[in-house]
Amino acid sequence: MGFLAVYLIVESVFEIASDYIKNPLSARHLLGLSLVLIAGGLSLIGWRYGKQLEANNPRKIGRKKPTAKRISQLIWLFILMTLVQMAWQWLIAKHILTMPSNQQAVNAAQMKNPVLNIFFAGFLAPIFEELIFRGIFMNYFFNNDNRLNNILAVLVSGAIFGFAHELSFDWTWIMYSLLGCCLSFAYMHFRDIRYSIALHMMNNLIP
Repeated sequence: MGFLAVYLIVESVFEIASDYIKNPLSARHLLGLSLVLIAGGLSLIGWRYGKQLEANNPRKIGRKKPTAKRISQLIWLFILMTLVQMAWQWLIAKHILTMPSNQQAVNAAQMKNPVLNIFFAGFLAPIFEELIFRGIFMNYFFNNDNRLNNILAVLVSGAIFGFAHELSFDWTWIMYSLLGCCLSFAYMHFRDIRYSIALHMMNNLIP
């Protein structure tokens, strides 16, 4: 929870800085503060994740060389996530589901300052969220490398990712959880957090 709190503080300061973009002096100070917090937050979370792997790493998580097979598998996972989002958007367009409040906030922030918010949502948020929801969380609670434990890790991590974006237990939560499960599966399958980060970035950056 402490690492999630660090991320939420960084995100909040960054959003406040975006709100002050029409006031250059205030925006500059807040952006400077947010950059310091981002650097500190990433350093702290990355350090803790690395220490976890040094202490106990039964899955042999580490750098795996990109190959044509791994890249094609990553693309297929991205296609799967895209299909989930297309189905989700269709349900919203048909007024079966409503636009998530989280997505409404993201859209509003991008309207205020598209460059800063695309930078945060497209690059920084995926790094923070993958280190927390996949890396640190799975290493803490699901560190045994067996089939049942790995399946539970994917499902529980996906569910918590869903609750991080939608607190209500409804179809919107299910959709976010499905996306979270795709990211969790990527981490578990590739055994290298860079792949789930890349998948998360692709999902956030490509409409």
